[in-house]
Amino acid sequence: MSQPPHIALLFTTFPKTSETFLQRDVAALQAKGLRLKLYSLWGGGGEFRGLPVQSFPKWRLIPLFLFIIPWNCLRRPRLVRDLFEGVLTRGAPSWLNFWENMLGAGFAGCYYRQLRQDPPALVHGAWAGAPATAAWVLWRMFGWHYSTGAHAYDIYEHGGDWWLREKLRYARFIHTSTEMGRRELIERGIPAAKIICIRRGLDAFPVCKPLRPERRPLRVLCIARLVPKKGLNHQLRIYAALQEAGLEFEARIIGDGPLRASLLAAAEKLDVASRVRFLGQQEQAEVWTQLDWADVLLHTGVVAASGDRDGLPNVVPEAMAAGVLVVTSLTSATTEAIQQDVSGLTADVDSSEAWVSALRRLSVDDGLAEKLRHNARRWVEENYDAHRNTARLVECFQEAMRS
Repeated sequence: MSQPPHIALLFTTFPKTSETFLQRDVAALQAKGLRLKLYSLWGGGGEFRGLPVQSFPKWRLIPLFLFIIPWNCLRRPRLVRDLFEGVLTRGAPSWLNFWENMLGAGFAGCYYRQLRQDPPALVHGAWAGAPATAAWVLWRMFGWHYSTGAHAYDIYEHGGDWWLREKLRYARFIHTSTEMGRRELIERGIPAAKIICIRRGLDAFPVCKPLRPERRPLRVLCIARLVPKKGLNHQLRIYAALQEAGLEFEARIIGDGPLRASLLAAAEKLDVASRVRFLGQQEQAEVWTQLDWADVLLHTGVVAASGDRDGLPNVVPEAMAAGVLVVTSLTSATTEAIQQDVSGLTADVDSSEAWVSALRRLSVDDGLAEKLRHNARRWVEENYDAHRNTARLVECFQEAMRS
């Protein structure tokens, strides 16, 4: 008895935790009855909810160069010519993006024989970098339908992925999780009908905690990787301004990254180290514990020098669902969820005074705080339900497999 058609899901990496948006998507797709095969192009491996996660041992690149590429020069000269012509004539925006695309092409060259044993009805690249490159090459080789995600890093880092337009042009559909991303792709000439904005989501909504009646000191939380686009140097200056203004507060920052040492030094220099705790990377269960502690979540996102920026970080809807007030910068797609004086507050990241004013309001105005919390929870329930959103994604997959 033949097996039903399957989707080959390609990821750059697939962590073994079940709490990231990637794992939530896979779990929800699996629950909808789709047959999936998982491939992690970098790291990963093991098993997720009974599904093997096929990793990509890099030693397999050795026979790729020794045998597979020469053989395909004879079998598929046009594809090999186009690939080499693209490499030689297009300037990659960065060496990292160059090697990401080479990784995707290498995966396709190493795994196409294995994939042909049970051909996928659709190849889906979770991101428009290496996974989409692999899907595009497999399409060129066998005509297999493919689709791809295209998220903030793919679109904005150093002006966007190296072969972004080529890969998106032939995709059956393009999944983005923000209207900001959708608009940007349309402006770059991608047909609007191909671009589907489907947000991520929560499997289950947490209990919305009650408003803490005495918010002194104000409990401020930030959950972010310690990288430039998170604007954490600005955030430390906001804490210094809060201290100077006499507003009592405690701040905690969850996350790790390359800026940790410089941020710790900046906190000492600004004399806020005693009020700001860097908690490092935490498991998701601890993140929910910290959200239960917090009164306010701060997101100080900026456009990094590389052009990278956030879309709508998962932590913002998670905080909204939990009853945590949110103050965000005007950069990125956070304002699709946080509307000024409706579901949260916004402030210019360069104006510490604006943040002091916003946080002071939230520390004393119970009526405003309750209104924002109510509207934020309603937005999340309407827009961030993983089951509803995944059902839409399943429809896209099924249509792409049929067409």
